[in-house]
Amino acid sequence: MQHSLQKKRSKGAAAKAAALVFLALLAAPFSYYAAVFGIEGLGGGPQRDSYLFVPGSAWSNAAISVHMLIGAALPVLAPLQMGLGLSGRLPALHRWLGRLLILAACVTAAGGLAFTAWQGTIGGWPMDIGFSVYGLLLLAAALQTARLARQGQTARHRRWALRLLVLAMGSWLYRVQYGLWALATGGAASNPQFTGGFDLFMNAGFYLPWLLLLELILRRRPSAP
Repeated sequence: MQHSLQKKRSKGAAAKAAALVFLALLAAPFSYYAAVFGIEGLGGGPQRDSYLFVPGSAWSNAAISVHMLIGAALPVLAPLQMGLGLSGRLPALHRWLGRLLILAACVTAAGGLAFTAWQGTIGGWPMDIGFSVYGLLLLAAALQTARLARQGQTARHRRWALRLLVLAMGSWLYRVQYGLWALATGGAASNPQFTGGFDLFMNAGFYLPWLLLLELILRRRPSAP
């Protein structure tokens, strides 16, 4: 009986790991695009025509470029960090990758918050608020994950790492959800100014529902990491 239960748990862990690695692979093309965007914005190539780049606004352009370049690592690094099971097999590598992930999350959050403060978003104050809350949550989750790891509070560290994972996937989820909406509805309730009904929902809809879902799962399974 015990052997059967152990085997079942092992299969479940392997399935979760495979799903997380697959998620990282799905996000890889977006991460590549974001990294190239950031490199171009920092002078590594001809700067593309984008509403994110404002002529003569060097600081906001630099902030969004750093945000895109460093943030490109998050949708790939976060699921790999949790999916490869390094904490048990290669703890030193797990710690160093964790530090890299925390640093990337903090820099990404700071770049996005700085851009919003200096330049503002295309969608006006509703988007400013939604994206600023996202940046603050990303920063808080990163700092909490690191703090609890240093204190050796393993269970709480893992729960915050899951929150960080959800937030790290935010930029990718934003594009995926817009793409699926466009396929399903032809882009209804959305416009180039990001002031449509769906646009307003998406100001927080790419992270808040997923965080709430995670919290429900964690509350129903208090012993789960």
